[in-house]
Amino acid sequence: QVQLVESGGGLVQAGGSLRLSCAASGRTFGRYAMAWFRQAPGKEREFVATISWRGGALYYADSVKGRFTISRDNAKNTVYLQMISLKPEDTAVYYCAATERSGTPARVTEYDYWGQGTQVTVSS
Repeated sequence: QVQLVESGGGLVQAGGSLRLSCAASGRTFGRYAMAWFRQAPGKEREFVATISWRGGALYYADSVKGRFTISRDNAKNTVYLQMISLKPEDTAVYYCAATERSGTPARVTEYDYWGQGTQVTVSS
């Protein structure tokens, strides 16, 4: 089992940048594919980005390609989401998630562990 704690959210102007972090407990972090999802008010939770166990495979939602970068440091049990060129439509609660499935799963239902979320607000 793994516990996830996100940090790094905040208020930023359009065009700005933020880096989210997700710290995981447990000694088997390297066995989990990790992902970021987000949920805006009144909308369903949606996929943002995912990274495979060892970081060799990445997959992004079309809406964030070229602006967001997911990475992981297995020695620090941490996954990151670097966000640049932020837009007001990126405003949401961002959630970190983990799964023991291989590859780069992109569905909410494929993830077993979730953090509590961190708020990202982009002003216009």
